[in-house]
Amino acid sequence: MSQPTEVRGSESNGIPIPDLDLPYPDRPEVITGNLLRLTELAPDARTKFIFRNLLTKLHEFVSETSITTEEWMSTIDFLTRTGQTCTPLRQEFILLSDVLGVSALVDALNNPPAGKATESSVLGPFFTEDAPDVALGDSIASEGKGDYMYVEGRVLTTSGAPIPGATIETWETDGHGFYDNQYADRTAPDCRGRLRTDTDGKYGYRAVVPVPYPIPGDGPVGELLVKLGRHNMRPSHLHMMIEAPGFHKLTTALYPEGDDYVASDAVFGVKKSLIVGLTDVDDEAEARKRGFTKGSKFKLLHFDFTLVTEAESAAGRAQHAKEAASSASS
Repeated sequence: MSQPTEVRGSESNGIPIPDLDLPYPDRPEVITGNLLRLTELAPDARTKFIFRNLLTKLHEFVSETSITTEEWMSTIDFLTRTGQTCTPLRQEFILLSDVLGVSALVDALNNPPAGKATESSVLGPFFTEDAPDVALGDSIASEGKGDYMYVEGRVLTTSGAPIPGATIETWETDGHGFYDNQYADRTAPDCRGRLRTDTDGKYGYRAVVPVPYPIPGDGPVGELLVKLGRHNMRPSHLHMMIEAPGFHKLTTALYPEGDDYVASDAVFGVKKSLIVGLTDVDDEAEARKRGFTKGSKFKLLHFDFTLVTEAESAAGRAQHAKEAASSASS
């Protein structure tokens, strides 16, 4: 018989039949037992550990909740539509991870508080790789995108020394509460930019005052929040991602104080240390000095970021893991 030429993805992966005496899966507990025995075949220890735990808890969940066929097919449809909603500029799966608190949990476990270091926050689904390079003092937002804000500060080590040449990637919504990649007619990045600290570790740039906004409600994740009776609002914030050789990359965000949604952020991103005050400035000469073209008013956000070295970060994670293990065994 000739081999069909149009079939895709149906070739054997070459892995032999396992040398295991597996009983026929004619009872629920046998299905789980067989799967876990097969999982032990994974050659990588970390992969084996992760999937052993994942599959054990997944099967426990299905059994304990007595999931119906209709409910499980609905779940598969939900995940399928989540993937289909993703584009190069929209990441619905990250959004799903965010609203389920998984992104915040993974972030917290991998970036435990370390002394004076700036705390991390979630990346979010609106980061893109095409942010333009911006000179110190220039603007990340085109004119008319929102109320003026100037952002400045320093990037420091845990001992207070400046970190020159640190790369800062920053992005935010416009004054209407939309990221540039939410606009169908987007032709170039806006309200985002990439800059570097000077020899004294200082940074500064023009931006717009962030506003609270709803995460996309037109996809599967939006439907899920409605089903769960949860709002889809995020408090106003400014994203920052900072990198420097020898230092652990910091992904974080700053949250202006007074926002109604800081305590119930839809993606669990707010940390107390990241809530900041904005200073009102009403000085035409100062506004022109900082590059604003109209009026005399703008908001000033001053914040110093503190980075940990890779060694300090590893030590912090090890200490956190040790404390967690000790707590679990007690």
